[in-house]
Parts: sequence; structure tokens; C-alpha cells
Amino acid sequence: MTRIRLVHLIFFLFTLLLSCKHKSTGESFSEWKSYRGDDGINAYSGLNLINKDNVSKLQVAWTYRSGDTLENSTIETNPLIINGVLYGISPRQKTFALDAKTGKELWVFNPYDSNSQEGGVSRGLTWWEDGDDQRIFISASHRLIALDARTGKQIMNFGEHGFVDLRKGLRNDDDIEKYFIANTSPGVIYGNLIIVGSSLNEMYEGLPGNIRAFDVRSGKMKWMFSTVPKPGELGYETWPAESYKTAGGCNAWAGLSIDKKRGIVFASTGAPQMDFHGGDRAGDNLFGNSIIAINASTGKYIWHFQVSHHDTWDYDLPSPPNLITLKKNGKAIDAVAQITKQGWIFVFERETGKPLFPIEERAVPSSGMPDEELSRTQPFPLFPPPLIRQKFDSSDVTDISPESRDYVLKKIRDFSFGKIYHPQSKKGIIQLPGFRGGGEWSGAAFDPETGRMFVGVNEIPNMVQLIEMKPEDPNAFFKMPVLRAGEMVYQKNCSACHGADRKGHDSYPSLSDIGKKLNQQQAQEIIEKGRSKMPAFLNMPAAQKEALIAYLFNLKKDKLSSANYADTLKMANNFRKRYTITGYRQL
Repeated sequence: MTRIRLVHLIFFLFTLLLSCKHKSTGESFSEWKSYRGDDGINAYSGLNLINKDNVSKLQVAWTYRSGDTLENSTIETNPLIINGVLYGISPRQKTFALDAKTGKELWVFNPYDSNSQEGGVSRGLTWWEDGDDQRIFISASHRLIALDARTGKQIMNFGEHGFVDLRKGLRNDDDIEKYFIANTSPGVIYGNLIIVGSSLNEMYEGLPGNIRAFDVRSGKMKWMFSTVPKPGELGYETWPAESYKTAGGCNAWAGLSIDKKRGIVFASTGAPQMDFHGGDRAGDNLFGNSIIAINASTGKYIWHFQVSHHDTWDYDLPSPPNLITLKKNGKAIDAVAQITKQGWIFVFERETGKPLFPIEERAVPSSGMPDEELSRTQPFPLFPPPLIRQKFDSSDVTDISPESRDYVLKKIRDFSFGKIYHPQSKKGIIQLPGFRGGGEWSGAAFDPETGRMFVGVNEIPNMVQLIEMKPEDPNAFFKMPVLRAGEMVYQKNCSACHGADRKGHDSYPSLSDIGKKLNQQQAQEIIEKGRSKMPAFLNMPAAQKEALIAYLFNLKKDKLSSANYADTLKMANNFRKRYTITGYRQL
């Protein structure tokens, strides 16, 4: 995924578009009241005044700059336009309202204090109204917040102290400080409910990605669907017996779509934690990597389909399913169409989940790890055909010059590769489709007039290599010079992305001059909570964080704090065999 450093946020808005109606249906497209334009997430507009013949004549009507900057973040927000007001989100997750005709700023809401380094990806907002009560719902860190759409003021009687804490109610609320949860995609509205998914840590022992509905006025939770099933719930038998206590992931991070007429909300979930190894989660792991149809009023299960069993390739479902109407054998059928990172489109009848085109369970390779048991089969849709290549071999390596080809062949000589679902290993694999897709978070667009679907895809291989994690010897670690200990922590956890020399590469920032960008508290906050592509290091012992901060800021410390010794000792004594990867590397 291409990452762009954004110094300011610009919206070009053309007054030509305002108050237009579609010439054939008469439907107004002067407003954009939900994420991607409609409840079916189809990103369709019938506006037709701008076309390839006159687009070059457009002129900028106005420009808005938020004044925000956040290194290596991206703008992924799909703004709302309602009653002549544009609602958007800045790189630091400030929500703003603008006069859509003039670009004049009407209000700004900052969910963080001025010194915070929090922020990052937020794909949109959720609108709800009942007469004069008009609300904008946003997510910031672990908080779901309601704003008065007219003033931008936080509605303080929503939830507790003006927000719903999304960490609560998922596991042990006495220990919520150690967990990371956010929501990069907006929720959907059904009556007086806002229904939300979540974004989670993708390593070990994170939170489950349960889908929840909250009352739009009070913030009280009305229902919850368990994506890591508990005893007695559907899918519990697809996990080890105690997994519901510690397993995480299976979260609808990409958002939701909803059929309000039928009262069905559709969720597309990500992989179970950890993304690339599942030795401690034997089984198919429902409801990971699944399309789930849920009763929007009650949260009750209706149907599901799992597009990859026991995922170890980070093949999250990258976008909500499109709710479309297609014609088959001359009959109009309301359907669910789901794009995937594997490059497929799965299509189902909306009410029953019956596949509209054949899907085969085919044999796939067994595991390349002694402590991993992969599913023996995976589902392969026979139609539509794949959108991208689903294998990699040396014939895919460039031949633009002998030098270029030799360079790439040397880079991959120790890696194995093959067809889709090639098993992970400590030797490393070239994975194609990669874990950025195929299909991406940007989803598919559907034109109801022509019945055509438009999909942007990636065809970038990834280099994935598992590394077995080793426990630190607390005594040896505390006897080291502090900067040496910090360098060891850095090389183990950070160098794959930021470089062994701390100079960064590709879309990963340099950390060699971190003191010019952040203070120590801000850096520790990012280590603990993550940001953008960087995961949260929730389970890193306090002594390791202390040593890492000392190394990054070149602090002259004689020894580590003795108060952090017990934390390191506890982690060493409770250590279980775990894996990490050498970074999110593209070939």
C-alpha cells in the first residue's frame, strides 16, 4: 500500500456538483450521508455533468488546510456532505465541519490534548439524526464519541464521561489498560443503534473482535456478537477449548454494510491473532476471515461463510461486503459480493448466504512448521475468475536487465515459493497474493445501472519469514550497559522496519533524529499503543521499553530501574513459544 506523507489536507470541491440530480432516476446526489455513499458500501453516484470531455475545464473552487501533519500517516477519510456541510477528519483525527460551498471552517473538534502524538488512520464518520438531534460519531483511540453536528461539541451524556470505552466488556475489565483497541472505520446506523467493529493488535493475547451495538443516545451496549466464540456458542468447537479466554482478532476492522429493509448487518472479519502462525489455535478458527450476516436488532447469527480456514497469511477480508443486485438467469437477485486479498470475489444470496456461483474446497499444502497444523482444504470460487496472479516462481522475476534479475534472484534465493496458500516457515516464503492484497481496504464500487463492479487491486509479493521469540535472561539483561540493552531490543523489534541503522526505508520513518520529532513520553506512547502501520508492543516488559527509549534518545543511564526487574522476571518465567516476523516487507 502506498503511503504518503501529508503536510496538509486539501479538499477540492466544485460547486457544479451541488444539488445535481441523476437524469434518468431523478435521485438527488447532493448529499453523501454515509461512508462510501450508501448502506451497501457501493461508492456510487449518478452525477453525470462532469465527464472525460469537460473534466480538464474544472477549476478549484476552494482549498482547506487542516494544519495537521503526522509523519508516515495517510488520508483515507471518505467525508460526509449533509445539508450543505462537509464533515471530515484530519491526519491527527481532528473532526472538522466546513461550508461545502465556500470551504469556510465552521468548527473543529480535537479528541486529544495538544501534546498527544495519537492520531492516524480514520476512514470516516457516522451520521445519525432524529429531528433536531443531529449527531456525528467518531472513533479516537479506544473511545467512541458523539458530537453535536451543529456545534462540534462533545455530547457528555453519551457513554461514561462523554465516550464509550471500546476496551470494556470484551474480556477482563480490571486489566483493560494493557489492551489496544481502536476503530479505523466508521460504524453503521440501524434505528437508534450504532453498530461497530474494531481494529486490534495483531500479535498475541489481544482482544477479540466482537461486533457490538450501542444506543445512539445513551451509549449503552445493546448486543454483542462473539467472533471468538465462547462455550455453547456457534463455532466454539473450531478453537482449542480455552481459546476464548486469550485469543484475539477476527475483527471487522474494515467496517460494516447494512440492509436496513431486511434488518441485516454484514461484517467481514480479519485473521485471528497472531497473523502468520497459529500453532496455539488449532482448528478452523471461526469467525476469523468470515462474512457474517447478523440480525441488526438483536445481534443474533443468521449465516456466515469463512473464506480462508485457520489463516496464517494475514488474508483479512479487507473491506465490507458490497450489497448489490445482479441478474442471473433473467432474475434480479439481491446479493452480497465480497472482495478478498486473495483476489477473489465471493457472491452470496443476501438472506440465506447461498453461494450464487460454485465454490470448491480444494486440497492445499500442509504446514512447513512442526508446531502448526494448517487446514487441509481451502475454498476456491470457480467464478468470477481471480483478479490477480495466485502463484509466484522465478519466471515472475524481472528480466529488464541481467543485473536486475540477478539482484532479485539473490534476494530470494533462501526463500521458498509456489501457489496460493504456500505454508509459512522460518526459512521464509515469497507470498503472492501478498498480505496487502489483491483487494484492499478501499473496496469495490458498484454501478447499479450497468451491473458493473470496479475493483482496485495490488499484485505485490511479500517476503514473510517467521522468527522464534526467545525469553530474555533478566539477570543478564540488567547487567548489560543500558544503551547496549536498548540496542538489542531495537534490533529485535524495530530494525526490520526502521533499518538496523535507524535511518528508515520505504514508508518507514527514520528514527536517527527522533528527539527532534518526539519527546520521550510521546515515543513511549507510540511503542505501547502503536500508530499507522506500527503495531502496539503491548507485552514488551517495562525494562525493555526503558532500555529502548534510552537507546533511541541516547540517554546516559548507568543502569535500568530495579522497579522494572520483577516485570522482566515474570515474563521470562511465564514465557510460551511464540513467533514474530522479520517485518512487513515487499519484494
